[in-house]
Amino acid sequence: MGKGESNMVSHARYTVLALAMAAILTLTLGLTAGEPLNAQGSYSFTGVASCAGSTCHGRSEGNGAIVRQDEIATWQSPSAVSGAHSRAYAILGSRRSRQIAGTLGLGDPQSAQSCLGCHSTFAPASERGPRFRLDDGVGCESCHGASIGWLSSHYEVRGTHPANVRNGLVPLEQPTTRARVCLDCHYGSTETGQFVTHEMMAAGHPRITFELDLFSAFQQHHDVDDDYIQRKGRPDAVQLWAVGQAEAVARATDLFARPAFGTQGVFPQLYFYDCHSCHRSITDGDDRRLTFETNPGRPIAFGQPPFNDENIIMLSAVADTLAPGRAQSFRSASRQFHSAMDDGRAEAQTAAIALRSEALELSGALAARPYGPDSAFAVIERIGNGATSARFTDYAGSVQAVMAIDTLLNALVSDGRVTVGAAAGIRTNINRAYAAVRSPETYRPSDFRSALGQAVVAIERLQ
Repeated sequence: MGKGESNMVSHARYTVLALAMAAILTLTLGLTAGEPLNAQGSYSFTGVASCAGSTCHGRSEGNGAIVRQDEIATWQSPSAVSGAHSRAYAILGSRRSRQIAGTLGLGDPQSAQSCLGCHSTFAPASERGPRFRLDDGVGCESCHGASIGWLSSHYEVRGTHPANVRNGLVPLEQPTTRARVCLDCHYGSTETGQFVTHEMMAAGHPRITFELDLFSAFQQHHDVDDDYIQRKGRPDAVQLWAVGQAEAVARATDLFARPAFGTQGVFPQLYFYDCHSCHRSITDGDDRRLTFETNPGRPIAFGQPPFNDENIIMLSAVADTLAPGRAQSFRSASRQFHSAMDDGRAEAQTAAIALRSEALELSGALAARPYGPDSAFAVIERIGNGATSARFTDYAGSVQAVMAIDTLLNALVSDGRVTVGAAAGIRTNINRAYAAVRSPETYRPSDFRSALGQAVVAIERLQ
């Protein structure tokens, strides 16, 4: 995704734009000074329409002086991945969604709390303004926060980003904050309608996966130009990816440790486990066909369903290269967590809490450290070497690994360390790795490790 060209804006142009934005927002909201927000009292969520003025974020072309101003059009794309959030509510009306809801006895999925928590900006009815629409899907305020507190400071003359944040704007430029917002739906949270259970997946809900930098690129509605960097700092793709892995581990272990989420009846909540350790063909014949491979980072007994450790594997590689002072303690905590699965629920819960603590420590360290031009190369080398690649024995972990290599290669291109032409040549190897994980039914760990290894070697030659 293009980052846009640098664009320094004069104070005079900024003032004119800010005044225009103030005028249009006043008209859009239908408010005047001193007027109550609505007849029932104050509200917090103003809805997508409050951002859609042509002098705000509603232009058809991204030619604004300070921000693109076509953000709504990008968000509303009917087919591009950038429009996925706006389509989230509508998809609940699909045949598949209605089948899932029918199987689970949820009724209409477009009014079911279990669905709306992630397929819409699910604000309480009492906090919705007159222009708020549930069928807007995952709108601006799902990620940027309820806007009534910061909307006016957002467009006022000489307004600042810190002032907006103080008024309630979510500081998504901070990697840990962004990761936690995304994880609420792209892994799960304790909020209503933000946890996909094994029961839901059994009914047909897609498997959940998460990678922060890739998701950020898909949903980027702005240009990282000089003005953006001045206000919010320059984002770093390696940092986003690394912090995302740490926060994903922290979120998974936090939810697993909670009895209301980690168990379902007499069973553990199987959402947390590797799907394909159980969902595979079973035959009865003279010759057995084993699908289990010993994983050196996961000490569990043969036949024990493994916890889905895709992010744990990646975070181990991150710690080894970017936070070596914490690598051993994280590795020990992760091994203890897997081992505790054979001991009992209480032991596994205690080990999950300890692993979460280690992941949060890593998240803080990764968010605070500087990133140099060789950071991506170092992590790629670690993911591809024998110590890490031997752990790619399961489908989910392998998918996470090829997404990581793809993301980090893109970071090298963006930073000018690898040319577009050289990256295109390496893309052949990466596509082979993607092909190896195209389907769980055709996944073969040894084939994947070979394809990924060749992609990593090709990247290392460019260092």
